[in-house]
Amino acid sequence: MPVYLIGTLDTKGTETGYLRDLLTELGVETRIVDAGCLGEPSLMANITREEIFQAAGLSLAEMRQRADRGLAVTQAAIGVAKRIAEDHARGEVLGVIGLGGSAGTTIGTAAMRVLPLGVPKLMVSTLASGQTRPYVGSKDILMMNAVVDISGLNRISRTILGNAARAMAGMVLNRRAIPIETPREDRPLIAATMFGVTTPCVERARQVLEQAGYEVVVFHATGVGGEAMESLIADGMFAGVLDITTTELADELVGGTLSAGPDRLTAAGRRGIPQVISVGALDMVNFGPSNTVPEKFKGRKFYKHNATVTLMRTTVAENHQLGEEIGRKASAATGPTAILLPLLGVSAIDRSGQPFDDSEARETLFQAIRSTHGTVELIECANHINDPHFAEVAAETLLGLLRLKTVAIKAE
Repeated sequence: MPVYLIGTLDTKGTETGYLRDLLTELGVETRIVDAGCLGEPSLMANITREEIFQAAGLSLAEMRQRADRGLAVTQAAIGVAKRIAEDHARGEVLGVIGLGGSAGTTIGTAAMRVLPLGVPKLMVSTLASGQTRPYVGSKDILMMNAVVDISGLNRISRTILGNAARAMAGMVLNRRAIPIETPREDRPLIAATMFGVTTPCVERARQVLEQAGYEVVVFHATGVGGEAMESLIADGMFAGVLDITTTELADELVGGTLSAGPDRLTAAGRRGIPQVISVGALDMVNFGPSNTVPEKFKGRKFYKHNATVTLMRTTVAENHQLGEEIGRKASAATGPTAILLPLLGVSAIDRSGQPFDDSEARETLFQAIRSTHGTVELIECANHINDPHFAEVAAETLLGLLRLKTVAIKAE
C-alpha cells in the first residue's frame, strides 16, 4: 500500500522527486499526485493533473484556458481531496505527505482533512510557523516548517525534506508493526470538554466515569478542541458527551480568538447520543496579549490570565444570548440530554471574591436557559462548577442517560 505524495509538479517537481527517492530508500512505496496546472510537469506522476481536475468536474484544458491561478488551486484541492478519499475507501492509502507554499499547502491539507484520524498526514510547508488552523482544522496533520522556500534543493531544504521522509517512514512502517490501538468494546468512549478554569470539575467527573467502565477523552476548549470533538462525535466515535465547558460559544458570539464555529454543541444532538451540557467558562471571552484586544471592547472588565492570554468578562446581555443558544440547541437534540447549572459560579474566577464574580450575569444566563430548554431535563445545583459534588452529579447524570439509551436500543 503506498503513501500518496502530493506536489505541484510544474513548480515543485524536483523537490517532489527528491522526497520520493528518499521515501523509496527508506522502504516506503509512493504514489505521486500532480496538483499542478498552468506550467508543464517536470516529473512523471502516478495520478496526473488531468485526472485531478476531472475529479473536480473540470478539464485541464478548461483550467488552462481560464488562466486563473486562484481557481486552479481551489479546483485542484477539490480534485485531490476527492480522489484520495475514494482511494482510501478502497484501502489504497497508507499515508499522505505533501510539500509546498501557500498553494501546495492549501491543496495538500485539503486532501489530508478528508482522511480519518490515525492515517499519517505530513505537510512540509512554508506556512507551518504561522497560523495553521485553516490548514489543520480538526485533523491530526503534522505541519513541518520548510524554513526556506521550496524552490530548488540546497543544504537546508535537503535537511528538511530528509527529516520529513524519515518522519513519514517512521509513522507508516511502525504503524504496520504496531497497529494503532482501537477502543475496546468493553470501554466505550466519552468525550469531555475542559478549560484550565474548569479542570477540577472535569478531572473528578472523569474519575467517576472511568470507575464505571468508560474511557474518557478530554478536549481542551480552545476552539480547535471543540471543533475536533464535534467532528469525531459526527464520525460516531463516542457513546456519550460530558460537555462541561461550553466557553467556545462565547468566543463565537462576541468575537474572541477561541471560537469553534457556529455548529458547536450540535453533533451529539444530531447523532442522538446521550449528552450532559453545562456552562463552564461562559463568563469569559479569550484574546491574546492585552494590546491585541479590539478597541471596541475598551472599558470592559478584563483579567490577565498570562502574558499571552487576556480574558474579558461576558456581559449580562451576552449571557442572555448564550443561555438562549444553549437552550435552543439542547432542545433540538434527538437523544437523551440534560443541562446542569452550577448556581455559585461557572469558572475558577467566577465565584465569590474572584475577578469575574457577577451574580446578575450568571442569573441572566440561567434564566435564559430555563426559558428555552423545552423538555430537556434541567438540573440546578447549589454548587460552584469546580465543587466535587457538582462534578459527581454531572457524571452520574450522564451514566443515567447512557443506561436509558441502552435500554431503548434493546427494546427496539
